Amino acid sequence: MSDIPDDIITRASRGDMAAFEQIYKATSGFVYNVALRVSGSPDAADEITQDVFVNVYRSLGRFGFLSSFRTWVYRIAANAAINHCKSSARRRYREVEYDPVSHDVAAPDDTLRPIEAAEAAEAVERLLGCLDPDQRACIVLREIEGLDYRSIAETLGVKINTVRTRIRRSREKLLALGGKGCRRCVAN
Repeated sequence: MSDIPDDIITRASRGDMAAFEQIYKATSGFVYNVALRVSGSPDAADEITQDVFVNVYRSLGRFGFLSSFRTWVYRIAANAAINHCKSSARRRYREVEYDPVSHDVAAPDDTLRPIEAAEAAEAVERLLGCLDPDQRACIVLREIEGLDYRSIAETLGVKINTVRTRIRRSREKLLALGGKGCRRCVAN
């Protein structure tokens, strides 16, 4: 996400829709990616992204330039995704048992590469789905978005030791699961 000039943020906070559109264009892809990685669902990511920008629009007047705009938007996106996951988990009535079916089909190597990449991406999403939303947000912000621990703590509004603990527990859980996944993963 590129830095947005302060004057654009100020104009958007005063109701300038062209300035807000510039903010949206500069940040929407990154917000969607955070929402997708935390929620694991494209439909949920669309909904979360929409909620984030409604929240950003309503809150721009209170931004205050005390932190970077990037961190501020990260915080809104991560919190919205976490809250969405927690509320959808409460609405879930039952878990579905996962029973993978694999078919071995001989194919040329170049045909397998996209399939293997898709399977790897699916495995990552399945494993991320096994983490609770707070852990998932920390792992996504650290391992996928590349934030340092201090930035993650600032983004999520938690202490740096909380971030360290969540990431450590997430890694331990992911290592214990290996490529297996869990029941909760397929219920999403």
